[in-house]
Amino acid sequence: MKISTKGRYGLRVMLDLAVYGEEKFVSLTDVAQRQDVSLKYLESIISSLKSTGLVQSTRGKSGGYKLTKSPAEYTVGEILKSAEGDLAPVSCLTSGEPCPHADECLSLPIWEGLDKVIDNYLENITLEQVINKKVAVNG
Repeated sequence: MKISTKGRYGLRVMLDLAVYGEEKFVSLTDVAQRQDVSLKYLESIISSLKSTGLVQSTRGKSGGYKLTKSPAEYTVGEILKSAEGDLAPVSCLTSGEPCPHADECLSLPIWEGLDKVIDNYLENITLEQVINKKVAVNG
């Protein structure tokens, strides 16, 4: 499994909003400058984050984006899924239709297990833990 730049930058946007704007709206231009990411690219990412309810926005002079809840209430998993759409290691786990070979597929349990490990790991890391550098890297 490989997380795309959309997922990585989505996480960076959320971390930036957690650090610089938990209580106020933050301009996406400021986020783009701090994160050294194209404003145009961030606009497409923030759109996904907003449509899934992870951020809210307002227009005007002091407009921008902010988190809809505290950093402790966000998981890295939900942010990556919002930006990426899916994190499954193989497409047969997410196609919506059962694979016609699932009954005789010897490798399917491997992919299902890997998917659970990835999901469990990412769903147990909060933005607050990342900000406070409290993420365990050993199993």
